[in-house]
Amino acid sequence: MSLLIPTCSESVLIVVDVQPSFLKAIAGGESIRRRTEFLMRIAGLLGVPVLATVQNSSRMGGIEPALEPMLTEPAFEKMAFSCMGCAPFVSRLSGLERKWAILVGIETHICVSQTAHHLIDQEFEVAIGIDAVGARTADRHESGIARLRDVGTTVAHTEAIAYEWLHSAEHPRFREALEVVKAFA
Repeated sequence: MSLLIPTCSESVLIVVDVQPSFLKAIAGGESIRRRTEFLMRIAGLLGVPVLATVQNSSRMGGIEPALEPMLTEPAFEKMAFSCMGCAPFVSRLSGLERKWAILVGIETHICVSQTAHHLIDQEFEVAIGIDAVGARTADRHESGIARLRDVGTTVAHTEAIAYEWLHSAEHPRFREALEVVKAFA
């Protein structure tokens, strides 16, 4: 089995709980926000569906405002730590009929990890955008990544994911994607 991200038609991007109230406590939070925005822009350009969640928004607030314009549907409200504990999210994801889930968001060792584990249980292939996930401390992030690798997720930089979606400089949207890459370099 190849660990390269497959075509856009087989992928869905899942943005997990990128909320200002969480971001301010995350090590490298602004960088994580920017790399999430980068991959959301590439996904939008290439037609990869983007599903987002917010954790307990009545207490923790909504999605990061800079990301909201890139959503084609509202973020899913959840109380469970795993996105897969949110029935409307699961229903929407199932309707997409994708086999690869690309995860970005926070926190690596909690919501991202639990979501990845549950996706794998549902026979999804899972990739983690390593530069677009984070936790409050480096040790929490590193332990989350180690655990995710242990269960077979693909861990890749968001730029690598973008180029794997493109597959070639001959892709009809390559020049537009390259402009996004340059804007977020």
